[in-house]
Amino acid sequence: MGSFSRGYGYRFQWRGLVPPAIKTLLIACAAVFTVQTLLGVFSPSAEALFRGYLGLFPYAVIHGYVWQLGTYIFLHAGLWHLLINLLVLWMFGRDLELTWGSRRFYFYFFLCGIGAGAINVVVKALLVSFGIGTFNVGPTIGASGAIFGILLAMAILFPHQQVWLIPFPVSLPMRVYVIIMGAIEFYFTLTAGGDGVSHVCHLGGMLVGYLYLRRGSFLYNSRNFFSDWKRRRLRKKFEVYVREHRDKPPSRPDTWIN
Repeated sequence: MGSFSRGYGYRFQWRGLVPPAIKTLLIACAAVFTVQTLLGVFSPSAEALFRGYLGLFPYAVIHGYVWQLGTYIFLHAGLWHLLINLLVLWMFGRDLELTWGSRRFYFYFFLCGIGAGAINVVVKALLVSFGIGTFNVGPTIGASGAIFGILLAMAILFPHQQVWLIPFPVSLPMRVYVIIMGAIEFYFTLTAGGDGVSHVCHLGGMLVGYLYLRRGSFLYNSRNFFSDWKRRRLRKKFEVYVREHRDKPPSRPDTWIN
């Protein structure tokens, strides 16, 4: 039987391919979708109740069903919806988790997902208050809001990373790709109100991600102006003190005893 030195071999690292947080989210979404599918096969009424209790209904959230802001992320409308979301989550979230670590990635994912849901509720409530649309629509479901937040983070952290546009043999820098995606979502927000996709939720995820990642740069000039003013004020006080004590004799030197 032959043998070889383990020191010269290459060991494939599954942990690097699918980091822990990504793996947990993939399993959770797949498990919830499996429950949805089984309920739909054996008890459609139970599946409708399941979706109505965990999907995002703006009217229900306003009246106390606040958990829907988090649970809607794990529900999906069909197999293709699930597979596309999981693929994009893995493709773009992997580098983000390897850079940040699992704990911060979890926080950012749920921050964008919950924030996107909250923005969706607020926008829907405002439109209804102005007589535009109605609350009597289906639930918002899926992880797309959180995923669009991940896309925004990738554009900020890795702006020059190339993205291959499947199936076209074309690649774009991450920043350009995300700008195009945001522009498309904004366009469909204004024109495609009945396509069954919550484009407001997608834009909301990007907005929440941007506000979180850029939170340290807000009011930067104002904060610098205030700190510069404090520095000038202290310098003037010091100059006044020096002028007032310029003519005073020096203090008595210490007497050293050997």
